[in-house]
Amino acid sequence: MVRPVSLRPGYEFAPVIKGGWQLAGDHGPVDRARAVADMERFLDAGITAFDCADIYTGVEEMIGEFIERVRRNRGGQAADAIKVHTKLVPDLDRLETVSPAGIEAIVDRSLKRLRLERLPLVQFYWWDLARGRPYEVLSCLKDIQAKGKIGLLGVNNWSEAAMQPFIDAGFDLVSTQVQYSLLDSRPAGSFSRWCAGNRMKMLCYGTLAGGFLTGRWLGAADPGYEFANRSLVKYRLIIDEFGGWALFQQLMEALAAVARKHGTAIGAVAARWVLDRPQVGAVIIGARTAGRLAETVSIFDLELDRDDRLAIDAVLARRRGPNGGIYELEGDRSGRHGRIMKYNLGRAQ
Repeated sequence: MVRPVSLRPGYEFAPVIKGGWQLAGDHGPVDRARAVADMERFLDAGITAFDCADIYTGVEEMIGEFIERVRRNRGGQAADAIKVHTKLVPDLDRLETVSPAGIEAIVDRSLKRLRLERLPLVQFYWWDLARGRPYEVLSCLKDIQAKGKIGLLGVNNWSEAAMQPFIDAGFDLVSTQVQYSLLDSRPAGSFSRWCAGNRMKMLCYGTLAGGFLTGRWLGAADPGYEFANRSLVKYRLIIDEFGGWALFQQLMEALAAVARKHGTAIGAVAARWVLDRPQVGAVIIGARTAGRLAETVSIFDLELDRDDRLAIDAVLARRRGPNGGIYELEGDRSGRHGRIMKYNLGRAQ
């Protein structure tokens, strides 16, 4: 049985969210018609929340087409049950010049693309809090929220220290989107406790490490660092931080044993492990198609027992990292994690 997560009273959705980054074009060719049709398959399977961003090229439009299709064929009530979690990410090189009017224009553009009158959840990110006027911009979003164009506000990839001034200023931030997986447990511990104390749920991406935490990579030789997309490069670097390819394969063997025991897939075990962590509200599973939908849905009913957790923990006890705070590695734009990022995608929208 699916236990819904609640960000605030009256706002509930299934704890698995369909991610949209893989539909933005950097992960291979996208069949738009199939992508839209497959969104209905996710909805029919009980997955009611869809993650996107203003900087994911074409994704808000695809979700908007999907919502309109549901509205036309199933009625307004069915369409209103869909929860769209979009992000608002001003370009790095515009942080000093972005204005309240410019922010509202981005919100209006997302509303038009998504064919909605209100954005259910807007997740805000500012590349460098030392540049520009991030507090004023988030305050602007609060004003837009008061106009009825935004339902709830959340943030992305910020540490406790980065978020605390916003909380102190009276912002009601309901969620934070962070990277969290068996390979990356930076959100555990003090960060998780801080979120609990501030009524924030973690919506977790990278749960399957761009696909590395799936059966495809069990027993595979180290592929190096030449990949077709940045997602695989990003998570291959996380494997290095975790302890390297050999330790990663030991983890995969432990996950495979647990998966065989429960008659499920490695990816389902990896996602369930994250869902069971304190203060995790949902995991974001990225997929271009519904080809692995059955595996995704199996996450709901999977229950890991004490022996499963002990077997996994025995490997995790030997990991080296990643260390540091939330997004600290990625936030270093001169480091190998930061150098692969794209910071000015908004200009192309």
